Amino acid sequence: MLRTASITAELTGLDGRHQLYWRSRLEFSLDCFVCERLGRTTVFERGAERALCSGSRSGFKSHHTAARIAGFDTTSGRDRIAVRALVDFWWAPFTDTRDGGRSAAPTSHPWVRFHLGYHCPEAKESGTDSLQTNLVRPHRLTCKHCEGPLGVDGEAPAVRLLG
Repeated sequence: MLRTASITAELTGLDGRHQLYWRSRLEFSLDCFVCERLGRTTVFERGAERALCSGSRSGFKSHHTAARIAGFDTTSGRDRIAVRALVDFWWAPFTDTRDGGRSAAPTSHPWVRFHLGYHCPEAKESGTDSLQTNLVRPHRLTCKHCEGPLGVDGEAPAVRLLG
């Protein structure tokens, strides 16, 4: 069955010097009915018609799966930027072929990573960073070039199943 998840994240306390933006890549853990494994990291690219499942660590290689970014919007304010992604994915019940666990939609412990890009005005260079659910908060992001502050990741990205 087709399921949709809404995934949101926010970065606050922006310094105003670095130009930050959300990149088009997103990683989200899903229970994959193709390889019948629980909690697989699934890589999404905005505009792609399918996603890439990381597969199993023991023999089953990465493969395409029936999932895509259906919506992607961003907002920005004086000292914050936020993102919301709508992710469509096909899900079917199964039992994990290795561990015997039952699948869930989304997986019982959803994990997500959003990617950021930025431009450092001091070094005149671009850089990248990311926000993800399993970081200690608040997490301060700094520029890889000038060590200046980029912003604060105060809350884990939120995952909500829409129906």
